Amino acid sequence: MDYQLTGKTALITGGATGIGKAIAQRFILEGAKVVISGLLADEVNAAVEELGDSCQGLVADLTQDGAAERLVEMAQASGPIDFLINNVGIFEVRDFFETDDAQWFHYFNVNVMSGVRMTRLVMRDMLNRGHGSIVFISSESAVKPQPWMVHYGAMKTCLLGISRALAELTKGTAVRVNSILPGPTSTEAVKRYHREIAEEKGISAQQVVHDYFDETEPTSLIRRMIEPEEVACSVLHLAASPALNGMAMRIEGGTIRSIL
Repeated sequence: MDYQLTGKTALITGGATGIGKAIAQRFILEGAKVVISGLLADEVNAAVEELGDSCQGLVADLTQDGAAERLVEMAQASGPIDFLINNVGIFEVRDFFETDDAQWFHYFNVNVMSGVRMTRLVMRDMLNRGHGSIVFISSESAVKPQPWMVHYGAMKTCLLGISRALAELTKGTAVRVNSILPGPTSTEAVKRYHREIAEEKGISAQQVVHDYFDETEPTSLIRRMIEPEEVACSVLHLAASPALNGMAMRIEGGTIRSIL
């Protein structure tokens, strides 16, 4: 399918690794220019080299003053931002009783406020131009919260409310705001977590994944990890399809037992 993205600009936060990098690759394949951010210089530089001439990158901690502004300025250097993908987030398993207020505020700052800051900087111009598209990367945890990462589910639920409310501001324009709910995805962070469990239990990482779908995600219909590239294809479709607005799209392999 030709999404007609040649000459368009996509800004993808957290685009140096995982789902974010896969999204950047998918936009580039469709002809777009992309600007990505990441926390570590090595990762950003490696991603830019891998993604090629259509990609620029900035090392930026979006919780820090001025970082979001610098990222937007880089993306706007050659024209308006057509797509904003709010992908930055922290996935971490933590005991609820061992997670203090400071850690909660840190998770909120990264997982929620980074997207709020970026959208506040980008969306007004989109509304003034009358077109543009924003996607928040939420999670199946937003509607299926897990007790081993209460903080994560809470933040991802928050993104659904923010996304839908912002979509209401687009009425009568061609600007759109949506969110997407990936399920268990085989990112480096998740693979690392599986390796840690495997070492702790003395089993293979493959067995960890098998046991996960038997014991933790038994409702999964595909019974496998989702690849970042699969999520990226859905994000592209959601971002570039003119009739999709104010929605929360699921790509979670059927783990959520719901017909809507």
